[in-house]
Amino acid sequence: MPANLLANYVQVYVMLPLDVITVNNTFEKEDETREQLKKLTEAGVDGVMIDVWWGLVEGKAPGVYDWTAYKQVFKLVQEAGLKLQAIMSCHQCGGNVGDVVNIPIPQWVRDVGEGNPDIFYTNRRGMRNIEYLTLGVDDQPLFQGRTAIQLYADYMKSFRENMAEFLDAGVIVDIEVGLGPAGEMRYPSYPQSQGWVFPGIGEFICYDKYLGADFKAAATEAGHPEWELPDDAGEYNDTPEKTPFFSDNGTYQTEKGKFFLTWYSNKLIKHGDKILDEANKVFLGCRVNLAIKISGIHWWYRVPNHAAELTAGYYNLDDRDGYRTIAHMLTRHYASMNFTCAEMRDNEQSSEAKSAPEELVQQVLSAGWREGLNVACENALNRYDATAYNTILRNARPQGINKNGAPEHKLYGFTYLRVSDELLEAQNYATFKTFVRRMHANLDYNPNVDPVEPLKRSKPEIPIQEILEVAQPRLEPFPFDENTDLPV
Repeated sequence: MPANLLANYVQVYVMLPLDVITVNNTFEKEDETREQLKKLTEAGVDGVMIDVWWGLVEGKAPGVYDWTAYKQVFKLVQEAGLKLQAIMSCHQCGGNVGDVVNIPIPQWVRDVGEGNPDIFYTNRRGMRNIEYLTLGVDDQPLFQGRTAIQLYADYMKSFRENMAEFLDAGVIVDIEVGLGPAGEMRYPSYPQSQGWVFPGIGEFICYDKYLGADFKAAATEAGHPEWELPDDAGEYNDTPEKTPFFSDNGTYQTEKGKFFLTWYSNKLIKHGDKILDEANKVFLGCRVNLAIKISGIHWWYRVPNHAAELTAGYYNLDDRDGYRTIAHMLTRHYASMNFTCAEMRDNEQSSEAKSAPEELVQQVLSAGWREGLNVACENALNRYDATAYNTILRNARPQGINKNGAPEHKLYGFTYLRVSDELLEAQNYATFKTFVRRMHANLDYNPNVDPVEPLKRSKPEIPIQEILEVAQPRLEPFPFDENTDLPV
């Protein structure tokens, strides 16, 4: 096998079904799962990804973890000869696109919220979102004396101890650390469960008492005790120009607006930074990559205010790179960045949403590569057609195959959403197999590509001012070919 060509090989993973483990934390689909894994192995994929639900494992009582069902699944994955990406899913399943089951966060955590609903993300009208704890309680010891970050750290520690055999055997190669709703590092700014409909701009979600107090303290320290959280940014389904905040000369461009947006996005970066630091301590020395997931908010990307990105916590404007700041923080933890919507083309989107998924993917991947990160991608919606696969292939190697060695830029891996009967039926399965082979640069499956080094200890914390320096100017993204040179 030509070693030069092997440097173009992009690993392909496939997500397992959301309900592979039941809402009662049992594994009842052994035969079905074994059959799916067999078909995936025959297709040449490198591994699978699975959500490891906090709400199931520590669902019964604080500090009581039950890993039995997950061990059974991991065993099957190991027997199939596949690698495993495990998502530390500390959010609720249910209420987002494609959620077919409902797995809330642990009941005993929600019980704390009965007496203190401010542990949940809150919008300006006081609606609570119970998908994930507000980052305002990251350091508040409200959970039988533990802070939210301690809850997540203890959960990961228990995973590390109980899954040692799979970590030591090199089965688990990736730990994706969930940092928000849908496992993504963002605010729950566009919840379908509260009536959001695409392409609404979403809302700022920082009106719980903890984040409110934090903002007040920050504004006071900046010499503006009179500044309040925004009250002019509209509601979930508004368009940007309907709101004073996002209109042409809107609040977002004023000193007060910029202060708020910096505070709001910085809180998210610090949240990710703190939890990754804990994850790094837990998995130190293991042969795993740490990763986080960033949401692909491609609607309103073509307008100067980038409203939907801003409400989600990504302070991204035409002259400010809201993704490179996150990437820069990740360099401290040797962590990878996983981005979504790799399959979308601009010309498939509705014009009124001012959507530009291709430019967004280009920007985010370029930001990660500029910071020297491993960058991975997923598709956002189930697709089985050549157009989607060819778009992913183009994004995986933006300037095509390099016959003389590693391409200047390539994805570290791609995770396909998700295995299903539909994917495995005759024609779809045949196309998918071709896609996997093209991702592998037309080479045979190779388990030794991109070997994972033992995880090193995180570097010292990067001051937030230094992180903010990479935001401006927003540099041109790296060039991407229009089409892949290895189409399906």
